[in-house]
Amino acid sequence: MESWGVIVLGRGPAALRAAISAADSGASPLIIDGGSIASGSGVAPLSGIAASLNETTPSSHIEDTISAGGDTTDKSSAARICDKAVGTLAELERWGLVLRRDDSGLPHLSHVDGHTVPRLAGCGDSTMRDVTRVLEEQAIKRGVTRRSDLLPISLVMDNGQARGVVALDIESGEVIGLQSKAVILATDGYQGLWSNPANGPGTGVAISAASGISLSGMTNVPMHALTVSGTDLSIPMEVLGSGGRIRMETGEDVDTETALSGEKCVLDLRTMENESSEWFTQTSHRVRDRTGLDISSQVIPLSPSISATIGGVPVDENGRAVFDGGKMWHTGLYAAGRSCHTGMHGSKTLPGNVLLEDLVTGESAGSHAAAWAATASYGGQEAVSSAKEDAIGKIESMFGGDGSPVGQVSRAISSVMSNVDGSGEESSLAMAMAGINEIRNSGIRVTDPSRSMNTELVTALHLDGLLTIATTIVDS
Repeated sequence: MESWGVIVLGRGPAALRAAISAADSGASPLIIDGGSIASGSGVAPLSGIAASLNETTPSSHIEDTISAGGDTTDKSSAARICDKAVGTLAELERWGLVLRRDDSGLPHLSHVDGHTVPRLAGCGDSTMRDVTRVLEEQAIKRGVTRRSDLLPISLVMDNGQARGVVALDIESGEVIGLQSKAVILATDGYQGLWSNPANGPGTGVAISAASGISLSGMTNVPMHALTVSGTDLSIPMEVLGSGGRIRMETGEDVDTETALSGEKCVLDLRTMENESSEWFTQTSHRVRDRTGLDISSQVIPLSPSISATIGGVPVDENGRAVFDGGKMWHTGLYAAGRSCHTGMHGSKTLPGNVLLEDLVTGESAGSHAAAWAATASYGGQEAVSSAKEDAIGKIESMFGGDGSPVGQVSRAISSVMSNVDGSGEESSLAMAMAGINEIRNSGIRVTDPSRSMNTELVTALHLDGLLTIATTIVDS
């Protein structure tokens, strides 16, 4: 059985930043994820990074964050994370991130709804791709070991302490157990519940819930206003700070709240500033490829969608997975980014704060996990072996011939969750739970008998995890 001091689950900025931080703190972390290297850069670009670059203090950024999130916002978390924004962005620049700049040579800051001043920095519609690339380069420079095509199946807990993970080697089809002193959950969000698993299977959240860990913030379902109707294509918010406009069908200019309210709106990028258009060429190509529309001469119909999630494992300022109101720690377990819940966002995310939180929580979790692993001992080998056998049994049951095919299950989950919008309406929740139970009782069937490179099996495991998350959301 392999043993590692720190294992990081994930592929995006949170996971990479955690691994970098752990390495800088003396650990030799292992990153594992079911996707290939650089796959994290393909995540939909929702917005850049919010930072108070032209402000003397981050106080206004903090106030805007709390105002957007409402009463459920954890004010201390908002203050702590916003306070690190400028330093986080400066670090990325030192590592080679090429930010969009204004005529004076300073980072360009877009002014979008929710922010009282221009505060959104980035690289146009390639922010996620470029940030991920820079972090991957830094991880490689530190000699961080990375195992791609290794899908986490279960989190191994033993008497409240993290002991490792069980994963599927997608290439060989073998189930393996990995022992660890510390585990950092930093996978994609679970927005795939409302579309398809490829858009976000929420692996870290799913295996946490399956291991009995209580989750937080699961009732909040933030929507992204700039999603192209009839697709899952999200357009970054920065276009609104570069001449783009949201308009009613009558031509009247409106804000993002109007688009989110259900009014029929379009995104008009025909008036985008010429110097800005080169920063959004990917958006132009994506829209043309998916809809046939030319953004230079046609408007884009909008249909808001859930493009990112903010609930997950509750954590403290060090990224430790906590319970009992933060008084107790699931020893050795950490979470960051879309796998964690800091409470920073409350009921609504402020543009630019999601990626910021990914980076800040990843850094905190990585450094603390490395310090913990330096003095901790390995344990729970029997628990890892037992979890491995359970995982093998689960996979075998999917090849058993009963159950519904993955495509049917995916559509059924999306249909059930379409009525779960955070309103808490009892009739909708009861109907959703009945639907979830029906799907789970029917089971998931894998029709491809191959055990090597079986992408259908991967989707089935993602769907099984999403069912666990769906149950948690409806229960909460």
